[in-house]
Amino acid sequence: MAEDLLENGTAVSAENDYNASEIQVLEGLEAVRKRPGMYIGSTSTSGLHHLVYEIVDNAIDEALAGFCTEIGVTIHNGNSITVTDNGRGIPVDIQAQTGKPALEVVYTILHAGGKFGGGGYKVSGGLHGVGASVVNALSEWLTVQVHKNGQIYEMKFSRGKVTQEMTVVGQTDRTGTTVTFQPDPEMFDDLVYNYDTLQTRLREQAFLNGGIRVVLTDEREGQEQREEMCYEGGIRSFVEYINENKTPLHDDVIYMAGEQEDSMAEIALQYTDAYNEIIVSFANNIHTPEGGMHETGFKAALTSAMNTYGRKAKILKDDEKVSGDDCREGLTCVISVKLTEAQFEGQTKAKLGNSEIRTLVSNVVSRGLEEYLELNPSVGRAILDKALTAARAREAARKARESVRRKNALDGATLPGKLSDCNERDASLTELYIVEGDSAGGSAKGGRDSRFQAILPLWGKMLNVEKARSDKVYGNDKLNPVITALGAGLGEDFDVSKLRYHKVVIMADADVDGSHIRTLLLTFFFRFMRPLIEGGYVYAAVPPLYKLVRGKQTRVAFSDEERDRISSEMRGGNPNVKIDISRFKGLGEMNPTELWETTMDPTRRTLKRVTLDDAVRADQIFTLLMGEKVEPRRQYIEKNAHKVMNLDY
Repeated sequence: MAEDLLENGTAVSAENDYNASEIQVLEGLEAVRKRPGMYIGSTSTSGLHHLVYEIVDNAIDEALAGFCTEIGVTIHNGNSITVTDNGRGIPVDIQAQTGKPALEVVYTILHAGGKFGGGGYKVSGGLHGVGASVVNALSEWLTVQVHKNGQIYEMKFSRGKVTQEMTVVGQTDRTGTTVTFQPDPEMFDDLVYNYDTLQTRLREQAFLNGGIRVVLTDEREGQEQREEMCYEGGIRSFVEYINENKTPLHDDVIYMAGEQEDSMAEIALQYTDAYNEIIVSFANNIHTPEGGMHETGFKAALTSAMNTYGRKAKILKDDEKVSGDDCREGLTCVISVKLTEAQFEGQTKAKLGNSEIRTLVSNVVSRGLEEYLELNPSVGRAILDKALTAARAREAARKARESVRRKNALDGATLPGKLSDCNERDASLTELYIVEGDSAGGSAKGGRDSRFQAILPLWGKMLNVEKARSDKVYGNDKLNPVITALGAGLGEDFDVSKLRYHKVVIMADADVDGSHIRTLLLTFFFRFMRPLIEGGYVYAAVPPLYKLVRGKQTRVAFSDEERDRISSEMRGGNPNVKIDISRFKGLGEMNPTELWETTMDPTRRTLKRVTLDDAVRADQIFTLLMGEKVEPRRQYIEKNAHKVMNLDY
């Protein structure tokens, strides 16, 4: 028996002693394969795409350094990826510390690269020297070719291990790097790349690096497409792209730029007649969705500059001012900063922490706006008039909000009369079904599991919040029951911790009207309860389209293809067997049992979670589908109508 030790007066068995034998040292890239989430965020589809971003970021760093003008990304059959650039090419000479070719060092050793003060790069994004090796570690195989010194050098790897030493495989008259890799099925839940996701990221990079040519090609069978992106206007073109379906208050995009020591900042902005603001920020070409010091400096300077100009131009009285929220109504702005030592908060680099960049951005905006507004007084007046109107609407919204609180006890004390609540009080275990119409609501109430499922029927046409200011939303008789049932408030007061249900399920008919209702609700959630979508609380139910009956056997189908397959199965190879196939006309025509079994039973139902991977694209889509301009919507429908099946007219 092991000898007992005395620790703080307590006997502890030596068998449980924590000593050096318990310390594990992971060699090479084993740490990456052991904990991939530490390096790429997750092994879900976002992590899969992150592999591409890391290799592209290396090419972008070459562009930032002034040595790269073209970048290509190709998706092959089997979902392998090739990234090419015409930069200088990764060094291939012997690296002194290791005695190995620099190419091998970059792809096999963490924290090895030209981004640690060795003079390779002044500014860079990516994972700061671990990107290439991380991609290598998480790939089933990876091949890299370097065009340099008139020769083509090649190395091959598998799961981070060298399978072919660096070899000269040909001659060349250009420079650059080509990387081809196959994501490792042992590491990732999903190996299928999404063209639109990659396109969004690459378009951002093309905007942020004006003049760089970026080409995305999809070679997968049945999905062949190609897009070339090059924007000489840089972030000015980015703002125009975001606003392409909106009505601007002024024709030109306001552009400002400045430098301070090794840091630089550029800002492009334009106001539209919309009611929401869009601020998209980047640091060293890395999107910072949670903002940071560059956004803080911009907002403070914008508010100060608008108030200063308003008083100077006699638009504002001496004691009158507009708030930051009012100044930003209808604003579309892109902020891009580049700095030598970017300090990001968190591994995913969602927020920039460098305090000195706040001062730089603030100074650039203050000087730039002062000069622009002096030269363009009509634009200044239009912006301030909009801000003053926003201030009045905000005050009206505040009064309406207080009225709603007093009348309906928005904190949840009084729930909507049509709400059939559930018994469970733990919000993490509950679901709210928002149902189209009273008849469907009746079936849902009869078929639900009342322990954890609540039902809220909606009736009549909902308000299109894309065309309404916030003061029109508070107290709206169609939206107020949703606000009250969720119990988390609205707009700037929205508090996700007060949410009464952690699954908010939109259950509408599988037809045009149902799609419209879903879109109206999603527009409302996106504009006034965005954390609801960002937190993954919103779902869309998927009701069946067909019921198939053979004698006492009944099955349902969710598509034409599934209908045909199930019909064939039910015939059992006998063409003479009659299968009764009927189309569900709506949720209200299902009896409670059918609705439960097909659409509400957690063991059998299909739910689609609504996510927000790209806020800029989401804003564009909502503006396009629900905004004032009819022509872009008509063009969109004409272009995409062939993709839509099974709609009732």
